[in-house]
Amino acid sequence: MNSPVWGVVIISANEEWKALAPHFAGLTLQDCPFGKFLVYSMDDKPLIILQGGWGKTAAAASAQYAIQRWQPKVVINLGTCGGFYGRVERGEIILVEETWMYDIEERMSDSWEALEAYHVRLNLDWLIPPYPQAVRRAALLSADRDLDPAEIPTLRAKFNGIAGDWESAAIAWVAQRNHTPCLILRGVTDLVSSTDGEAYGRWEVFAQATQKVMNDLWLHLADWLSCCQLSSIRE
Repeated sequence: MNSPVWGVVIISANEEWKALAPHFAGLTLQDCPFGKFLVYSMDDKPLIILQGGWGKTAAAASAQYAIQRWQPKVVINLGTCGGFYGRVERGEIILVEETWMYDIEERMSDSWEALEAYHVRLNLDWLIPPYPQAVRRAALLSADRDLDPAEIPTLRAKFNGIAGDWESAAIAWVAQRNHTPCLILRGVTDLVSSTDGEAYGRWEVFAQATQKVMNDLWLHLADWLSCCQLSSIRE
């Protein structure tokens, strides 16, 4: 069993990990079942920076692995998301306070019970302002696929959605089941309307925006750690 650490920072998608790779130059990267990880210290807080993998399966598995192996006081997920055109702006940072796995479909009865089973409302009372970045507190919708433009009106109406990704809901659900505080920060790299997505068929749009979002989140991470006052929740 590894010694407990202060926090685990999960980086999900390959392009998100790639964007942060220059910050890890010269440091020792180790292997785990999901990719790489490294031991990192920030403001005297021992951290594990973990490549968690893309999609809900890898996100859930890597989050559970990290919690069991390192017993962190907090799980942090830094990443990207696609925004709903007209509901959010490109470059906005979403402080996730609620998650839905919207791609669950129950055909034998009403799907709402199944959707609610994986619905998470994150308790962020331990995250004390002022925050180091301008953020939008909102729900994030996750599925194992990119946003379908045809579904945008339904997702807005059904979940009050403003953005979607592939991993946040799985990470939030695992953290909640383990009674571990969870901070998810996702930057909007591109917008999806009811007819098309800015990055669909244009990978470079996503890749360039991911570089900016991930570096911005990383440069503010130490200040976000200072906002985490966890003593009243878990010592």
